[in-house]
Amino acid sequence: MANVLIVDDEVGIREFMAEALEDDHVIVTAPDAETALRELGARGFDLMLTDLKMPGIGGLALLERAKTLQPDLEVVVLTAHATVASAVEAMKQGAFDYLQKPMSSPEELRLVTARALERRRLLAEKECREREPETRSLTYGDPTMAMVVANLKKVARTEATVLLFGESGTGKEVAARSLHSWSTRSKGPFVAINCAALSDNLLESELFGHEKGAFTGANAVRRGRIELAAQGSFFLDEVGELKPELQAKLLRVLQERTFDRLGGSRTLTADVRWIAATNRDLWAMVKAGQFREDLYHRLAVFPIELPPLRERRDDILPLARVLLARVAGSVGRRGLVLSAQAERAVVQGEWSGNVRELANALERAAIVCEGPEVSADDLDPTPVWRGKTPNEPVSASSKDAEVGSNVETLESVERRAIERALALVDGNRRRAAEQLGIGERTLYDKLKRYGL
Repeated sequence: MANVLIVDDEVGIREFMAEALEDDHVIVTAPDAETALRELGARGFDLMLTDLKMPGIGGLALLERAKTLQPDLEVVVLTAHATVASAVEAMKQGAFDYLQKPMSSPEELRLVTARALERRRLLAEKECREREPETRSLTYGDPTMAMVVANLKKVARTEATVLLFGESGTGKEVAARSLHSWSTRSKGPFVAINCAALSDNLLESELFGHEKGAFTGANAVRRGRIELAAQGSFFLDEVGELKPELQAKLLRVLQERTFDRLGGSRTLTADVRWIAATNRDLWAMVKAGQFREDLYHRLAVFPIELPPLRERRDDILPLARVLLARVAGSVGRRGLVLSAQAERAVVQGEWSGNVRELANALERAAIVCEGPEVSADDLDPTPVWRGKTPNEPVSASSKDAEVGSNVETLESVERRAIERALALVDGNRRRAAEQLGIGERTLYDKLKRYGL
């Protein structure tokens, strides 16, 4: 339901409009612009319907100040026949449309309201698409995924919060998008955020948005992703990476379904369906004091596990074909296909990094292969690193070092694993974190710890 503010000094008109819209929207009325400005400063609105001619501050001045307070607010102005020119001027200043008084029927008001809110939704969706990656298929028919799909479709019919868990790269975001598409909120936006990919301050701003001047560099009002997801679904990826301060703020939003922008005092409504995902054991983190128990119970209302790719063998080959077509196009090798030997190698692979590891292997293969087909050798993930080539013979001293590695400390093993992951992806930290199955923030901490 949208939040609608009705501003008119005539009580009969206010009551008429409120009665026409109250079944479908949350209605707040104001008898003058001064009251309306107080309401706009206290909470968020999707649409304002305002008269142009009012005592005190007029409709045009109210429109200008309302747009300053809430730049994304849609505005419809009400005018008598004699002031149509003023209504046109209001539209030049950002109003969506105008209605002439007296209105012909409640249906006319509902129609204009619906059109204004639809434009707001489309603009939000456009902004979401600019921030979000393309979607992929959840499954290609593997029986192991049948129960996952069935549970997603069952819970999609409700408003229950869903927690998706499983190894890194198993397709939790794809599952979240599928859940959204099957839900009653499918016509609304799907907005995602990776809790591990941003610093604490930036993550808070991305979640809640900020007002102009909220911090250094905040030169304009910016809507947060929760606000962009209004009437849709909001996906918290890698929620286990949230620091305690943000865990507390997120808990408040889940409990009260309200939030404030950074630097703001208006209360905004979190009208979203919550979906969270993690590759960590959140309950173990709760017992270790690293994750709030009350937040865990808020998120894990309906938990669903995503099985690893190695347990979904029927999905691997069709997925590999789709991924190859995508990555081949991105490196200028359109038309590449897998050879018969490569297909067998793909199906038989362990793919401990799941879909992400498979995609990385196919991208490398698309780059190194010589002909129109990717061979099994092209899929060899062995990199050139530490000054050695994949085919370089191992010396006796190297063999001794390998034997000695059996008694290495955990720290040295971890350091070597990080170095190898970075070498595999040419130093790309985000992709290295995906290969290792940890969050980017965790990887950054370890890079500092080991001086890498």
